[in-house]
Amino acid sequence: MKFTWIALPGVLLLSACSSSQPNAPRPPRIGMPNPAAVYCEQQGGTLMPVQTLQGVRSDCKLPNGEIIDEWTLWRREHPDTKK
Repeated sequence: MKFTWIALPGVLLLSACSSSQPNAPRPPRIGMPNPAAVYCEQQGGTLMPVQTLQGVRSDCKLPNGEIIDEWTLWRREHPDTKK
């Protein structure tokens, strides 16, 4: 009985010390989105992942049915950004 009277206040004190911050700010996003993917979606296209031996790349399926590599589409529509 004596142990309960000693342990109970200790448990209550420890539980009061633990606090959570549900409204903690999120860390800022690092980087930027893929401009070719964003452009594809702005044109009404849908990104389709394609598995290759080199890894995964994305094709863009445009509303007119054309399927084109997202970066090929970007370069075709933005010729002034070529190096």
